[in-house]
Amino acid sequence: MEDILEIDSVIKSYNQWQVLTDIYLRCETGDIIGMLGRNGSGKTTLLKILFGTLSAERKFIRINGKVHNSPYKTRNEICYLPQHQFLPMHLPVEKAVALFLGKVPVGFFIQDETLAPVRKHKISDLGGGLLRYLEIKLLLGTHSKFVLLDEPFSGISPLLVQHIKALIVASALTKGIILTDHDYRNVLDVANRYCLIFDGGLKPITDKSELITWGYVPGSKD
Repeated sequence: MEDILEIDSVIKSYNQWQVLTDIYLRCETGDIIGMLGRNGSGKTTLLKILFGTLSAERKFIRINGKVHNSPYKTRNEICYLPQHQFLPMHLPVEKAVALFLGKVPVGFFIQDETLAPVRKHKISDLGGGLLRYLEIKLLLGTHSKFVLLDEPFSGISPLLVQHIKALIVASALTKGIILTDHDYRNVLDVANRYCLIFDGGLKPITDKSELITWGYVPGSKD
């Protein structure tokens, strides 16, 4: 059964500046939505509102038709990858995995070429890229119907970027995923739907050439 996440009529201001105006976004199982926009356009703000940890002057969030004021408080509905790390730094990798995923077999989860060599290492010993990979794999490994990824490719080596893309595509078989990243090329590469936050509104992008029209990416030079 497909799950449906909707956020509607969002208005969010900081002081006198209205960042988001009457936003509507729908995400279904199988969607990998690439949310694009310039720095300060409101991408992270919208993700936090959708997760439920940031207030807004107005918002309506529905999951399968049921209204949620704070979706993160409801088990297995939605999870969020923030830009900062969130795992306890003092724990070994395998204990952090067991704590986060519960009944999921730790050995099965860690038995990949990236994590197996560091399963006994503390989280604090991991490089930034490897830690990011672990966090993303953990969130995608939950039973949450929807996953929000904020800057999943930031500071990641090209090889790990490819591994993360593969994880996202595989997870979209059972989840809806919304992601944003400053490296729009990786977003365009992995997403199957796109939208652009521009001047406070959310513009559906049906063809990548529209990103040139809206001035988000440069056009080809004559």
